[in-house]
Amino acid sequence: MRLLYTLAWWLALPLVLARLWLRGRREPGYRQHWAERLGLYGKAATSSAAPVLWVHAVSVGETRAAEPLVNALLAEYPHGRIVLTHMTPTGRDTGRTLFARHGARLVQAYLPYDTGLMVSGFIRHFKPSVCILMETEVWPNLIATCGRRGVPVVLANARLSQRSLGKAQRLGALIRAAAQGITLVAAQTEADAARVRSLGVPRVEVTGSIKFDVVVPPAALAVGATLRAAIGARPVLLCASTRDGEEALVLEAFRRDRAALPAKTLLLIVPRHPQRFDDVEKMIGWQGLNVQRRSTLEPSASLAAHIDVMLGDTMGEMFAYYDVCDVAFVGGSLLPLGGQNLIEPAALGKPVLIGPHTFNFELVTQEAVAAGGAMRVADAPELMAQAASLLNDMEARSAMGARALAFASQHRGATARTLVLLQPLLRSTAGDQ
Repeated sequence: MRLLYTLAWWLALPLVLARLWLRGRREPGYRQHWAERLGLYGKAATSSAAPVLWVHAVSVGETRAAEPLVNALLAEYPHGRIVLTHMTPTGRDTGRTLFARHGARLVQAYLPYDTGLMVSGFIRHFKPSVCILMETEVWPNLIATCGRRGVPVVLANARLSQRSLGKAQRLGALIRAAAQGITLVAAQTEADAARVRSLGVPRVEVTGSIKFDVVVPPAALAVGATLRAAIGARPVLLCASTRDGEEALVLEAFRRDRAALPAKTLLLIVPRHPQRFDDVEKMIGWQGLNVQRRSTLEPSASLAAHIDVMLGDTMGEMFAYYDVCDVAFVGGSLLPLGGQNLIEPAALGKPVLIGPHTFNFELVTQEAVAAGGAMRVADAPELMAQAASLLNDMEARSAMGARALAFASQHRGATARTLVLLQPLLRSTAGDQ
């Protein structure tokens, strides 16, 4: 099965590269560092006694989730270095922003395509002591190549929905062999662990979600304070990480039902994918609403009173957007897309609204709702109705935000638990630093 999988990769490679080039029209980052995707990294790294810890975070969400673990690894192994790999330019940009302070101790690169030859090129160049994949990344040739070269593979902060399990099971022997090659899985929940075990992973432990351990950067709070000053005293309803199809629903409901909201309520929309910023701006205009792009707001300027919607079209400012808002809706959940993680707004003490489709984050969503820090809405009209209720009732809004913060605080500690599991692997491969 893996031979057929590898053959399929090689046959598809011209189309994959063509798609990469075409995506580069809208996102130039896809046309940069393309040789890294083929396992070509230039001159091989010189040998060093310092261990190299390989962390793979595919895109923005995984990179932000990896932040507590990356920082903890660099603190725990002061002589070590981290190679942080991604699949998307936005993930790479996010990593550059989050980890700039670590300097040469953290190197970024694109993950090579999943052929044994390309993965071998990566391993020869960087000589990693361990491979840590974040959340859901399972690459059969990567895992097999690491096994042949004695590099333990860890799946950290792992989550696996019932829907994803079904897809994995349909791949049969290919995924079972990959699962059996994983040294350790640190799962977010017992349910995730049970689904992972059913694939044949030899060792699965439950650590909780590392995302609860994220520390809000002071710089993000400073940006949020500046943006809040520009907005003024207006109430702010944030719709964060929205996906294709959701913005149209939200904008229509906002235009139709805004009379129920407090006067001058500002709708702040942050699409999950930057290539859609221009399209969402057009949608706002089609609804007859006045829009201000965050990227064109001058640092010392105040938001004009006639602006109805701010489009959050910047990268790396999600914490600032959450800090600014009074109520946060977490997108990807109005349509059957699986939802996004609500931990970040909860960690900032914001009342959270979320749609009915949260199968990618089901348990954490259920627990946040049960704790009273989050509320489900069935559709966009109910989203506006519940937002109006909270924005018109400061006492209820503050109480819900406090419950959200308490919920986030109670679930911290996954990073420390993951480090304990990693230590034997790192001692055996890299030496006790």
